[in-house]
Amino acid sequence: MKILEGSAACVETAGEGAGEENAQPALPRGCLLTIGVFDGLHLGHQALLNALQDRGHETGSETALYTFHPHPRRVLAPADPFLCLQTQPQFERVLASYGIDYMIREPFTPDFAALSAEEFLTEVIQNRLAPREIFVGRDFHFGKGARGSGETLAHVGPSVGIRVTIIPQIRTGELDVSSTRIRASIASGELEDATLCLGRPYEITGKVVMGDQRGRTLGFPTANLAPDSELLPHLGVYATQIRRLDSSDPERLYPAVTNVGTRPTFNKGQVLAESHLFDFDEDLYGERIDVVLRRRIRQERHFSGPDELAGQIRQDAEEARQILAQLGD
Repeated sequence: MKILEGSAACVETAGEGAGEENAQPALPRGCLLTIGVFDGLHLGHQALLNALQDRGHETGSETALYTFHPHPRRVLAPADPFLCLQTQPQFERVLASYGIDYMIREPFTPDFAALSAEEFLTEVIQNRLAPREIFVGRDFHFGKGARGSGETLAHVGPSVGIRVTIIPQIRTGELDVSSTRIRASIASGELEDATLCLGRPYEITGKVVMGDQRGRTLGFPTANLAPDSELLPHLGVYATQIRRLDSSDPERLYPAVTNVGTRPTFNKGQVLAESHLFDFDEDLYGERIDVVLRRRIRQERHFSGPDELAGQIRQDAEEARQILAQLGD
């Protein structure tokens, strides 16, 4: 997958006799394109990507995804706290698995946000991207004030030689799949619903850092995550799996139990993610890892002291093993 940034993502315009100054990374004219924010790459987004790829294979055309960074809400409503479901590396890694040829990342600035729907259609889609076909979701909107929609594209597209396909809304459990729904599920610890909507477990990612090694003294050494992920799950204990991103086998999953919390027994205030990997004795300090959240075991609680805490960790670890075994992992 080739990644293009902003204005570099334009169709080739250098004709016969053009100078070297016009040469730049470019989309092929007439590619198949999907447009959106794609926060989380959930089942709705996956339906778009699958339709795009199916059409690409059918027509022999290259495929491209056009998205925005930072998330538009960060620019349009900067005072409104907003947490993304994925870091950029996570997003790119999942997207690459769909075989998309190009990812175009548009800097979302106040000036860009001020483009009218008509300007976006003409300047960005027609002149810069020049796709043969566009695939968007039912709730897709664009342009200042979100005046443009998928229906706008479907109405205008054929007149400028662009075929437009609108993918229906995906639903699970009689509710629409959306990034908003997934964020709410994760924040409340309802991992089953988040997993259902994502089509995969939610993951937090970051680097393993040195802790106070209290877990080791309790007989349960932990990998302490300094999270890059913005959205952490509701405080509590979880059955998890660990992916070592810097290893020779970054897709291997190690079973673990993870506490996401403030460690109230020891009067700590910072939220940490501490994972105890089962039957594992390697040094993870400095490594980047993903913590794959599979099932919530219990809420965080205060214990009378180290002995009671160690006993509870033992129970949590055994329950996590059983959960992972039931899930087939």
